[in-house]
Amino acid sequence: MISIGFDGKRAANNLTGLGNYSRSLISGLIEHFPQNQYFLYTPKIKDHPQIARFLNADGLTVVNPPSAGPMWRLLHIKKNLVSEGVSVFHGLSHELPIGLNKVGIASVVTIHDLIFLKFPQYFNTVDRWIYTWKCRYACRNADRIVAISECTKRDIVSHFNVRPEKIDVVYQSCDDSFKRVATDESKQNALRKYRLPKQFILCVGTIEERKNLKILIKALPLVEPPIKLVVIGRQTVYYKDVLKEIELLGLQDSVLFLQDVSFADLPSIYQLAELFVYPSLYEGFGIPIIEALFSGIPVIAAKGSCLEEAGGPNSIYVDPRDEKALSSAINNVLRSAELRKEMSSKGLDFAQRFNNQIIANDLMNIYAIAAAKYKHQSHVKI
Repeated sequence: MISIGFDGKRAANNLTGLGNYSRSLISGLIEHFPQNQYFLYTPKIKDHPQIARFLNADGLTVVNPPSAGPMWRLLHIKKNLVSEGVSVFHGLSHELPIGLNKVGIASVVTIHDLIFLKFPQYFNTVDRWIYTWKCRYACRNADRIVAISECTKRDIVSHFNVRPEKIDVVYQSCDDSFKRVATDESKQNALRKYRLPKQFILCVGTIEERKNLKILIKALPLVEPPIKLVVIGRQTVYYKDVLKEIELLGLQDSVLFLQDVSFADLPSIYQLAELFVYPSLYEGFGIPIIEALFSGIPVIAAKGSCLEEAGGPNSIYVDPRDEKALSSAINNVLRSAELRKEMSSKGLDFAQRFNNQIIANDLMNIYAIAAAKYKHQSHVKI
């Protein structure tokens, strides 16, 4: 048995992205290694059913100090970790408390991406400085680093001069709801609730410049026969640029934006789609691609980052700046039922490497290696 603590900032507050990653990882560990003790540390908890279900799971102890100050996660959390007898602390999103090694607690940090260094124009100066400082500190002081892709591992080595042997690549999974076939009733409910077209291309992700939705909008008039596009994602200022492109091309009736989609409805929407397109310029991994593969739909994604690692050899990859190449790939998939069937079947087979059991096993091996360094060292009281 081992006691493992997690930074719960994302798991207890984010409904997408890093929140989904954190909840999926912890749930998988609890399921496959129930003999361990699991502690989640978070001073804030978002009031939402999805988060409440996770926090109330058997096997998880939530430490929620309501009076914690702004420096608690960085400095004062160590008192809680020592008092709870935590052996390994896992920072799930780029950062670690300062000085864990001095109190005899092993540390693991997950680095998702270094987008703030690869694309600094998308971040203000202060945020970029903070992200860089936290990430550099965590990478230099962690006992082990978890990179969510080989692409991210290369970036860590390049930007922070970290030894490659210190970094373990552990891919992500997605929520188990995407791994089950949706019932006909749930699909019909989703069709009615969101007024979905009978046939559509699906794109899921925050509507921001890096996600590159405009290239898909530009490709849409070149798709024959015409098909509608359904977009699910939080809107940013980039959304206005996308709307201008839609108006310029006369596609107002061809694109449906959905917001506030219930997480419980997402698997049905995926499984209703003809095709999933993810034209992002850069990602650390790309969980929506995994969701699409487990949903059994073909995937077209962008070249240039890590998306080939997520989508596997039977998805299609195109230059994210070339709308003609993207439209050609879409046409090839939509016109061939045989190709769609092959991509769906082989994509689902490929996705099995992202199942919770494999990821949980990999993580437990990493925790054991990290904890071994402190095997004969007692916790230091603070």
